[in-house]
Amino acid sequence: MARAGLTADRLAAAAADLADEVGFDQVSLSALARRFGVKDASLYSHVRGLSDLRTRIALLAGGEMIDRIAAAVAGRAGKDALVAFADAYRAYALEHPGRYTATQIRLDPSVVAGSPALRRTAEITYGVMRAYGLEEPDLTDAVRLLRSTVHGYCALESTGAFGAPREVRESWERAVDALHVAFVNWPRAHGDRRPPQAPR
Repeated sequence: MARAGLTADRLAAAAADLADEVGFDQVSLSALARRFGVKDASLYSHVRGLSDLRTRIALLAGGEMIDRIAAAVAGRAGKDALVAFADAYRAYALEHPGRYTATQIRLDPSVVAGSPALRRTAEITYGVMRAYGLEEPDLTDAVRLLRSTVHGYCALESTGAFGAPREVRESWERAVDALHVAFVNWPRAHGDRRPPQAPR
């Protein structure tokens, strides 16, 4: 590829592909330069360094992932939305392991605030949880439980950590069922344990 064709977006896309192939932690400016047939120094006209490149991968992957989740949950609510959200999340994580790892890195707050994709991620995730009748601080607590459960499951599955003969997909479905039950019967803050109206 001609050096003149390099752009920050093309570099980020190629780096994301490289992350899926070799692992996010193995992405380097040297490896990316070799992919384009240029010297490392040529990349600095488009990215400020490895940290900048990794941030760009994270933003690209975050946008792709929330696009998939948004399409899955559109028109759904309650358990249907929860299942669609979780399944789309898992599918992306397993299909794009390097990109998915990038979505988990800690970004500068100013980068997060300036990213429409990351704001949309929060809006959709909180929207799924609001259908369970949750309000703050329960809402954020429930979002954290959802995120930690699906992330933990995907992280373990991707490394082959589930060794029991039970089908992994069946255990996943049961885990999402259990999340639904937990959200329907969420213990209310300040000692009020009356569950909200269960979504249909």
